[in-house]
Amino acid sequence: MTIAAAGIILGFIVATAYGAGFHLIVGGRLFMVAIYLVCAWIGFTLGHFVGESISLTFLRLGVVQLFSGSIGAWVMLVLGRWLFSINTNE
Repeated sequence: MTIAAAGIILGFIVATAYGAGFHLIVGGRLFMVAIYLVCAWIGFTLGHFVGESISLTFLRLGVVQLFSGSIGAWVMLVLGRWLFSINTNE
């Protein structure tokens, strides 16, 4: 397994844990799990590439930018919750 493949797998696992944990914290319907997972994956990927582009070295694990990826994932999770929230005033 190459270093890049290991980094992709690690990033995928961390982002998946963030998405699942966010759903456990805020709750919601079952389809929101998929939305949170996709938001976490996209946010972690974008955050990782932003960290790479500014040469950030804080909380870097191998080739994975954990700090900037985590910030990106949480920002996207909050944004996804805001965008996909359903108003249930009955």
